[in-house]
Amino acid sequence: MSEPSQLPSTAPGPPYPVPVRDPERPGELPAPPAPPARARRTYAARLWRSRMVRAGAVCLLLALCALVILALVREQTGTPGFLVGLGLATLPVPLLLAAFRWLDRVEPGPWRNLLFAFGWGAFAAALVAILANSFATRWIATATADPASADTLGATVIAPVVEESAKAAAILLIFLFRRRDFNGVVDGVVVAGFTATGFAFTENILYLGNAFGEDQAFGTSGLGSVTAATFFVRIVMSPFAHPLFTVLTGIGFGIAALWPRRRRIRRVLLPLLGLLLAMGMHALWNGSTTLFGPWGFYAVYAAFMVPAFGLLTWWTIWTRQRELRTIAAQLPAYAVAGWLTQPEPRALSSMRARTLARDFARRTYGRPAAHAVSEYETYATSLAFLRHRAHRGTAGPDFVARERELLHRLWARREVAAPSLTYAARATGRVAVPPPHRDYDVFNPYRAAP
Repeated sequence: MSEPSQLPSTAPGPPYPVPVRDPERPGELPAPPAPPARARRTYAARLWRSRMVRAGAVCLLLALCALVILALVREQTGTPGFLVGLGLATLPVPLLLAAFRWLDRVEPGPWRNLLFAFGWGAFAAALVAILANSFATRWIATATADPASADTLGATVIAPVVEESAKAAAILLIFLFRRRDFNGVVDGVVVAGFTATGFAFTENILYLGNAFGEDQAFGTSGLGSVTAATFFVRIVMSPFAHPLFTVLTGIGFGIAALWPRRRRIRRVLLPLLGLLLAMGMHALWNGSTTLFGPWGFYAVYAAFMVPAFGLLTWWTIWTRQRELRTIAAQLPAYAVAGWLTQPEPRALSSMRARTLARDFARRTYGRPAAHAVSEYETYATSLAFLRHRAHRGTAGPDFVARERELLHRLWARREVAAPSLTYAARATGRVAVPPPHRDYDVFNPYRAAP
């Protein structure tokens, strides 16, 4: 590893200089940040600060919501309808979750956040929606003595407001209490996608279960049944409908995360704007038949939903590519400072090179080494984004401690990760391959060949 001489011209000035590694002590780990001093707390406060206690409380809350909402759905659909709806509603879930997880490959968020988002959408948000929608529709029907108009108003006005607000609560909770894991637009899209997929899963059980019960009552079956029609519309044609609505809210939170903390008004207005757009799109989708006639659903689907889905998909993928460019721009400062080898920033800014590095580590050193390389890639990505936020003025007061923590974790894994990433950078052509030499080992550039 070349010894650091000076910081690159792109390195930010005080108060966030890149820490330079001491070349006189190359094998020494950077000291981890000292834990902050804690004030004396009551027993209840200390108990609540326990991760296991808080995780248990969240799981208990979601489990109670799951029991209640599933009981309500089974009561409406009957047991046969519930089981049929459950089986059919499960089909699109793995595909949607895999798609959103693919978008999050650059800096994968913790699974605990995504599982919470899915559970909140499937159980808590669905429970709030079914109770609030039923209450509001009954109240409007009683007040106006017009049940038909109450159902239309409930579907086009009440449901979008209630459902999108309930789903947005999961994004808000992760934004507030898992702020370290919520860094930009892609994080907002992924959290919103998992939440909306969970909500759509429970809602599809209800709709498909009711359709199956109707078919059982009238003796219809096959392609002409209500179940087949409902399956085609909700599972085949529009499995992305709820994720598309809620992603707008997630984008609002994601853009807000990029703004400095002092811009409080914008950080509040952007999520609200995203929520209003989600409500508006949801209302247009629900009211398409009422507003535009019997073919309004297909008109809105072809002219609005499909183009909006394509545009948002393209923009999200472009944003992911921009994250890779951010890694390529920010990590060279740490290579000059001695923490990374020169080829590593190039390898870390390529998804193909990352995969190749993990495969090389698995073949050469075993599965634990591949896991260490995967962690190294995640920590290096977090370090690049942290430095990028420092450039933008959005780094929090814990910037220095967080940077030292990430450097400590990187250095502890560099023995396996550095050769693997260097090999991947050269194998993918991102750096020039040196000429053959009898003392050079192409599989491990840091070890002379025997």
